Amino acid sequence: MTTRPPLRVAHFSDLHYGPRNLVEADRCFGAAIERAVDVGVDVAVISGDSTDHALDLHSPSAVALVSRVRGLADHCPVLMLQGTWSHEPPGTLSVFRELGGRHAVHVGDRIGQVGLTAGGDWVVSPGWSFDALPDGLVGLFSCLPSVNRAVVAAALGAADAAGATGEHVAALLRGLASNHAMARQLGLPTLLVSHGTVFGCITEHGVPMAGFDHEFTTGSLFDAGAQAVLLGHIHRHQCWERDDGGGRRCIAYAGSIGRFHHGEAGDKGFLLWQVGPDSATCRLEATPARRTVDICFDGKPDLATLRAALVAQPVAGAWVRLRWSVPEEERNDVDRAAMRELLAGAASVQFEGRILPVVRVRSGGIGQAGAMRDKVAAWAGVVGARPEPLWSCLDELAVRETQRIVDAALAEPGAATAAGAQHPGAEAQGDLKVLELAGDCLEVSSGAHA
Repeated sequence: MTTRPPLRVAHFSDLHYGPRNLVEADRCFGAAIERAVDVGVDVAVISGDSTDHALDLHSPSAVALVSRVRGLADHCPVLMLQGTWSHEPPGTLSVFRELGGRHAVHVGDRIGQVGLTAGGDWVVSPGWSFDALPDGLVGLFSCLPSVNRAVVAAALGAADAAGATGEHVAALLRGLASNHAMARQLGLPTLLVSHGTVFGCITEHGVPMAGFDHEFTTGSLFDAGAQAVLLGHIHRHQCWERDDGGGRRCIAYAGSIGRFHHGEAGDKGFLLWQVGPDSATCRLEATPARRTVDICFDGKPDLATLRAALVAQPVAGAWVRLRWSVPEEERNDVDRAAMRELLAGAASVQFEGRILPVVRVRSGGIGQAGAMRDKVAAWAGVVGARPEPLWSCLDELAVRETQRIVDAALAEPGAATAAGAQHPGAEAQGDLKVLELAGDCLEVSSGAHA
């Protein structure tokens, strides 16, 4: 067995090139490529989500990404993995096969293995793995692109797709172990490149991924027998290590190349790997990701407090998010113009005001009351009125038809009309009072069903 120096690998992930992220992604990816070239890496891996969504070839985002990958391929061989299907629809990466740099770009859009030769060429397995390892390799890469859940659901049914995905992926990973063991005996570094979620990993916002529908567990990934597992999809760098009979092995997310959202914790960058037949180590190389600042108020923003916060934490050149919550009646009291003036040095300002709606209780408990008198009593208790004057009105409603009450209230005596009277007679006034109270009672009754 020939002893070779460890394979030096630059591991990039989650570039998310698109109109919204173009400036951040291109600045950070460009800086990462320069660092990788300075270090003199042997091969570069992009473990999925190079694009944020489908891109037209003439779009600035597509042109910038193609230019960066071409520059990287002029330095070393490049492996690009298919990422999340919503970010990289089928065929998105095909154009990178045709770049024509000094070294080839291999696009891993199917399950398979690929060997890297001493001359910097890629040798692709005809099936999901090599039956026999080709001669002249300096490294063996196993590619497991992002799982298309729609295909799994179509084959197994939507109800069984979530759990079955992890089971099938685990079986596939165990199937790769024999080839990885064979390569290790030949003194070859072995690397597994994939895109998905590891049970228990932490997102960039600090949320543990503890569902039962994730593709991987650390156990299933270690069962594959590769020395290094290069993952994409989660935007926060994290790693798991194991030192056993197969040497030191490592699983790691590179994280996103830049900071694309507010609230993302940790540094952004790419990983520099050194992978041998019985060891794997990685370290994060930070990129010049944008700085984000969150300023939060429990209630209405206070300008004096905001000035003090800006003294303690300057926001010049930062991307600022200001959050507050106010009652509905105070929503127009927030002085956004004054806050923008105070935050004038920030690169971007994002306001997130939460309006707390006014909750009105319409006669609580009235729905449980059976008799109309009980309903009126419940209503009077809520509004603070005395219910006794209404009992006579209810009695009147019980013995007289509603239409007669209305007709009497609206009718004026002929004599009063002739005399130019402006007010209805005493009897009509009494009926009108009954009508008004009847309307209140009817509203109470309808409010019980609101």
